[in-house]
Amino acid sequence: MELYKRGVRYVKFKTKGKTKRERKLITIYSPKSPISESFRTLRTNIQFASIDQSLKTLMVTSTGPGEGKSTIIANLAVVLAQQEKKVLLVDADMRKPTVHHTFRLPNLVGLTNVLVGNEVLEDAIQETTVNNLNILTSGPIPPNPAELLGSNRMSQLVDEVSSTYDIVLFDAPPVIAVTDAQVLSRIIDGVLLVVHSGKTHREMAIKSKELLENVRANVIGVVLNHKEVKGENYYYYYYGEN
Repeated sequence: MELYKRGVRYVKFKTKGKTKRERKLITIYSPKSPISESFRTLRTNIQFASIDQSLKTLMVTSTGPGEGKSTIIANLAVVLAQQEKKVLLVDADMRKPTVHHTFRLPNLVGLTNVLVGNEVLEDAIQETTVNNLNILTSGPIPPNPAELLGSNRMSQLVDEVSSTYDIVLFDAPPVIAVTDAQVLSRIIDGVLLVVHSGKTHREMAIKSKELLENVRANVIGVVLNHKEVKGENYYYYYYGEN
């Protein structure tokens, strides 16, 4: 089926003894693990998907909450930076932001401040402990996320960061719950959809893809998360929560 034709990778990983943070940023804490290799494979798949057209901006979303999109985009950002690409990760989930928690960064100033004109973009971007990886956190939660994402200032911001970084990743809210992802996808080069094995209903996955394509989003592939195959205290999955 076309929905699952790209971006799917099953990986083998042992979680015992690892903290929640270590599981979320496995590409930092266990760079030689099978799951880190899987993220590098995902990186390669994305690069091949953009051979015929420039892919400077990439949005990651999911059908619903708790499917692992934020964990996946965080690790994808790390492996892209490890390839010596200049990477910016933007937390565009202004309803339930998590990027600042994952990378242990303050979130007093971020995307919302830049969009409403209270902060200069360069001053809002933060460095991380990962070489070549910068973060623009969400900032304070606004009352009108969809309107901000659909504003002219957001389009200008995408143009600005695209000219500065090799690739910019946007963590967007789930597609089914709110319109934010659809609004943002219209100005982004490519979209990666995350689905949760055993949790995401087939109909919801198809509906999410249709909603994105209705606004002419370029859905380049799907990541199947939490695909479990038991055996010898290991199981196959992309680990993630948000």
